[in-house]
Amino acid sequence: MRFFSDNAAPCHPAVLDALAAANRLDTAYDGDAWSKRLDGAFSDLFETPVRALWITTGTAANCLALAALCPPEGAILCHRDAHIEVDEAGAPGFFTHGAKLTLLGGEGAKLLPEVVDAACGRVRADVHQVQPRALSITNASEYGLAYRASEVAALGEVAKRRGLGFHMDGARFANALAATGETPADVTWRAGIDALSFGFVKNGGMSTEALVFFEPGLADETLRRRKRSGHLLSKGRYQAAQLLALLEDNRWLANARAANAAARALADAAGPERLVHPVEANELFVRMTPAEASTLRAAGFDFYDWAPGEVRLVTSWDQDMVAVATLAQAIRAL
Repeated sequence: MRFFSDNAAPCHPAVLDALAAANRLDTAYDGDAWSKRLDGAFSDLFETPVRALWITTGTAANCLALAALCPPEGAILCHRDAHIEVDEAGAPGFFTHGAKLTLLGGEGAKLLPEVVDAACGRVRADVHQVQPRALSITNASEYGLAYRASEVAALGEVAKRRGLGFHMDGARFANALAATGETPADVTWRAGIDALSFGFVKNGGMSTEALVFFEPGLADETLRRRKRSGHLLSKGRYQAAQLLALLEDNRWLANARAANAAARALADAAGPERLVHPVEANELFVRMTPAEASTLRAAGFDFYDWAPGEVRLVTSWDQDMVAVATLAQAIRAL
């Protein structure tokens, strides 16, 4: 009974069907019929013209976006617990050829506009200090909290006033929207986002994420960077087919709603006294002693030890609700 990571979940059956349908001769790289449909499909979803690229990993999607928004001599403002700082092995610096990450604080791994504005204000406008050039947020955050459109817009106002490119790491973007009920457009480009790393692998995909540019001109050089960094696959139709399958009939949103519902069931069982953060998406951070964690593992549950006295539970799009109910009962019994 696995609650370790949504990265480990199987891919949606529609993705496998789409891969089988794409298993025929077509043009190589991203010139195929499936890849050519991506701009239109994502433009429809976001209610505005966009450029959409398939990218093989979330790390590459984040870092290619940041390379488009920040020059090598610039700084990227992000939360100190952001994935690009904690879990990407220096990839932002590698892809941007040297840009600096400026780390900021914030409850639940979310940034506030006044914190971003103050950080920009502390930098002297001379050649001796790295100048802020981009802002990156994660939605849902590293602690499973969703940004509302109004929160993103407040950050977007600061980014525009300070001349920052604005990136959203949406590894669990679908879960965030399933939590808030807001539209993809309202929480992205209408709020000032320039580039979105739209996560699909955690949400029913097999091996592809989407990089969406709301400033279409940013995509041109990114195509070259994707090739140069080794992420241009020769049979790109298999990547594009996955994205199109999950966009069809809003499967991406239905999958996220299912994962979120499983998380809420576990949150109800844990109760507010055990929850480190509010549960909004599909991650739970739960206070638990080592003995309690051992009790659950002995009963067959798999999860991650996050910090001393704290574990992380992650639910997936296909989570077995019998296992969810069994874990909920076991948590109540601790």
